Amino acid sequence: MAAIGDIARFKSPQKLVSYFGLNPRVHESGLGAAHHGRISKIGRSHARAMLVEAAWAAAKAPGPLHAFFVRIRARRGHQVAAVAVARKLTVLCWHLLTKEENYLWARPSLVAHKVRSMELQAGKPQKKGNSRGPAYAYNVRELRNQEMRVAEQAQKGYEHFVEVWRPRPPKEKARGRLNPARLE
Repeated sequence: MAAIGDIARFKSPQKLVSYFGLNPRVHESGLGAAHHGRISKIGRSHARAMLVEAAWAAAKAPGPLHAFFVRIRARRGHQVAAVAVARKLTVLCWHLLTKEENYLWARPSLVAHKVRSMELQAGKPQKKGNSRGPAYAYNVRELRNQEMRVAEQAQKGYEHFVEVWRPRPPKEKARGRLNPARLE
C-alpha cells in the first residue's frame, strides 16, 4: 500500500503492474510476431519482492488464488506461477482500491485477528473486560472451519469455471482484408 501511494495515479491495472515491473517483456521487430518473455523487473523491486512473497502465501491458502496458482504451475512451473499470482494480486489490489471495496473471499475472523495483532504491535492498549472483540471468532474452531469451507467452495467454483470456459475465436480485423461486399 505504501509503495502505491495515491491509486488515482494509475489509470488502469496494467499501469500498476508496470510500475511494479511484473509485466512481460515484449520483443518485436518489423512485421514479425511479438514474443513475450520474462517480467521486465523495471520498477519498485522491494514492492515486487513483497508481492511475490504474498503470492506464495496466497498459493498455500484455499481459495480462487490457490486454484489459479495450481493451474499455472501445471503448465509453467511453480516460479512462474508465483509471479503470475503476484501480478493477479496487483490487479486485484488496483480494483479493490479504485472501487473502495473489500476482497470478496476474505476470511473475516482471520482478518480481524491479524488487524488486532497489528494494533497491539503498534502500541494500542489491550482491551480489558468481558466484551468480546471481532477477533474472538478466530479462536472458535467451528467458525474458522466454516470460513475455510467457504474458501474451498470458491476454489472449486474457480476450477469449474476454468474447466467449462471456452475461448472465443479471434475477431476478424477490418484492416488489411478486402470486404467482398464493398467491392461491388
